[in-house]
Amino acid sequence: MQTKPSFSTYALIGTMLFGMFFGAGNLIFPVQLGQGAGTHFWFVLLGFLITAITLPFIGILSIGLSNSKNLLDLGNRVHPTFSFIFSLLLYLAIGPLCALPRTATVPFVVGFEPFISENYLALALLIFSFIFFALTCYFSLNPAKVMDYIGKYLTPAFLVFLFILIGVSIVSPMGKFEQSTGDASTAFMNGFTGGYQTMDALAALAFGAVIVHAIKQQGFTTPKQVAYMTWKSGLFAMILMMIIYGFIMYIGATSLDAIGTQENGGLILTAVAQYYFGKYGALLLAIIIVLACLKTSIGLTTACSEFFHDIMPRIRYRTFVVINCIVSFAIANVGLSQIIRFAEPVLFFLYPIAIVLTLLTLLSPLFQQRKIVFILPLLLTLCISVIDGYNLLIIKIPNFTFQPFSIISEWYDEFLPFYTIGLGWLIPALIGFIFAFIWHRLSNKNTSTSLN
Repeated sequence: MQTKPSFSTYALIGTMLFGMFFGAGNLIFPVQLGQGAGTHFWFVLLGFLITAITLPFIGILSIGLSNSKNLLDLGNRVHPTFSFIFSLLLYLAIGPLCALPRTATVPFVVGFEPFISENYLALALLIFSFIFFALTCYFSLNPAKVMDYIGKYLTPAFLVFLFILIGVSIVSPMGKFEQSTGDASTAFMNGFTGGYQTMDALAALAFGAVIVHAIKQQGFTTPKQVAYMTWKSGLFAMILMMIIYGFIMYIGATSLDAIGTQENGGLILTAVAQYYFGKYGALLLAIIIVLACLKTSIGLTTACSEFFHDIMPRIRYRTFVVINCIVSFAIANVGLSQIIRFAEPVLFFLYPIAIVLTLLTLLSPLFQQRKIVFILPLLLTLCISVIDGYNLLIIKIPNFTFQPFSIISEWYDEFLPFYTIGLGWLIPALIGFIFAFIWHRLSNKNTSTSLN
């Protein structure tokens, strides 16, 4: 058992953590937000960093500082039924149903699709996704080696190629910030809700168990050591992500003069790479995107397979690795647009619950982890987030509606503060926490009085 961690130790774990988080979505969404930010660049960046950096960091800390073994253990502080259902939905969302298939479709669409005839796109995606998930499966079969694969090899290689593109864009900017339309508050909320798309606040809760396992492998086994190493390595990873987010968003914000407005972040990156490197830019971008997605895919597959093995221990971890990769391969071939189409409603349903759960976990020493202080804010948050998810679902699926939810949504829209900007859950969660906390303090006071 080690007693004092070196910088290299938590830097290695932090690099692994960064590699697990930073996938293609972390490249595509900030550059797209940057192009729309203009002179409101700093407001968009601030909003984005809250959901894409601060919330994932809090999620990591909630696992490490609470000495929870995994998300199931963390959720049990609320109720075992809540823990199972929420954990299952979260792992399915960041695993084989949403995020994992996206790790294969994004590099294909951005790095390879522009050079393939439309007649062969389906076949090419089939071949590419098969190779991609075969590699993911191979690297994920031994979870003890994940830190080596991601922290020592894939992430450093990814950073080298990424900083080539970033360095050139800083030395020779494509242009200046364009004049923004709209106000600063709208820009901030665009960045805030844009951070949802990275799925990192959800992934943090799932990756927490992987990080704790990696820390213990390094010889730090006591709760205090695990908490300290989680803090240090998590901070290292988040600072690295914050710096890169700023640079990538800057590339988008200065690109309008040179490449014009593009439909999505993938097209922006493609145009930027070709602007600086010509025909070699496509190769550079393909390498960056594939490395980004492969390391994230390995991390997600490992985390999801460990979760499913925990709830069904009779089935081997390796079996779940294979199942996750096969299901992800099948869904990836549905296409990127379909994956994103159904991912958004799930994200807007799960994100508020994940945010409130992580914040309550960090505050739990103040109320001795009383279940009522967990349950009431989360119950009120659920009442809002389920309608948020429904509102997006009816947009994605034409002619789908559920009248009771539509009536509730109209009522929320009229009376609930911040509902129209996607933060309708904030005030109910805060009120629920205050009432539950007061009840906790009064019940403790009454108990003390009766004992005296």
